[in-house]
Amino acid sequence: MREPNAIDFWRGFALVTIFINHIPGNLFERYTFSQYGISDAAELFVFLAGWSIGLATRGRDGTPEPRLTTVLRLLSRTIEVYRAQITIMALALAMIAGCALFLDNPLILEWHNAGGFFADPIQTMVGVVLLTHQLGFFNILPLYVVLIAIAPAVVLIGRVSRTLLLALSLALYGASLVFEWNFPSWPGEGDWFFDPLCWQLLLVLGFLANEASRESERLRRLWRRLMPLGVVIVIVGVVLAVLEWRPDPMLAPEPRLVFTFDKTYLSPARLIHFCGMVLAFQGVYALIAPHVGRLARFLSGLGRNSLAVFSMGSLLSLAGQFVRFQTGGGIFVDISVVGSGLIALGFTAWFVEWRSRRPRPTRKAPDAAAPADTPSSSRSA
Repeated sequence: MREPNAIDFWRGFALVTIFINHIPGNLFERYTFSQYGISDAAELFVFLAGWSIGLATRGRDGTPEPRLTTVLRLLSRTIEVYRAQITIMALALAMIAGCALFLDNPLILEWHNAGGFFADPIQTMVGVVLLTHQLGFFNILPLYVVLIAIAPAVVLIGRVSRTLLLALSLALYGASLVFEWNFPSWPGEGDWFFDPLCWQLLLVLGFLANEASRESERLRRLWRRLMPLGVVIVIVGVVLAVLEWRPDPMLAPEPRLVFTFDKTYLSPARLIHFCGMVLAFQGVYALIAPHVGRLARFLSGLGRNSLAVFSMGSLLSLAGQFVRFQTGGGIFVDISVVGSGLIALGFTAWFVEWRSRRPRPTRKAPDAAAPADTPSSSRSA
């Protein structure tokens, strides 16, 4: 397994933050960075996905891998993420139903948009498979499926012209903001919580940032010089969060999404704040890694196995919601829920890597002197 590094470290940090934030009201939620800014861990997760695509589609020597290999690799990853989404959706619905039965409380069946499934399972099951019916707190992976599915086009266009790729991405982002384009939900009403037409820009920015930083020392120096600007943006975000100031969507001029802090459409304010976060914290890992070895290894382990850890974290956060609902929360409950959840996430990452490291049993070659149907030959096989 690769050694701890900044990308895996921050991806692990994002996974822990998402896990905590998906248990609303818990003690530790108030200490996550989403409470002190406009953007949150979702932006970090998607940006690092784009950065990782840039790394994964190049060889060890930094040269681009063959086009067909890139396409097949990313399509395989798309199928893997889609399979994970279907699996955790089925488990989450079973958990909700089981909790409703155990507590004898049918109102739990309405949690997180699950009521549609239990009221009309035939149509809703089709929607689950099509990703058009999503549960609350289980809507990041559908976005990820779409983004990884379009990633081959992102990579191939980027190899032809990075300027063209950025221009196309910005045009789609701008049009989606102005005309409020989004993927529709079905069979229920509404749209996707994360609009892929807007969030694709963050994936493209992550990919282009990786491509440019690999080849341009001048650009890396420029980013370091812009660190004070990033710090200023972060401070402004802290002030806005502490004062709880948000533009009123009803009073915002048209196109209103340009002037709000909307998460669904990744409004410009959220995008600017996240870019400021990247500039401000770009060198933090190199400073702290030598002093927090265990923490760096733990978070990097989560980041190396992000899909399995995210899937397990989604289910654990739902279980944590059930526990807080039944017990009423409190410091002891929150410490127990979050602490046991983090241990489980660490175990998940370890288990995935243990399976990949475990040596496969070698088959002993049959004895050439033994007949094919003898017991010794059967045991060897």
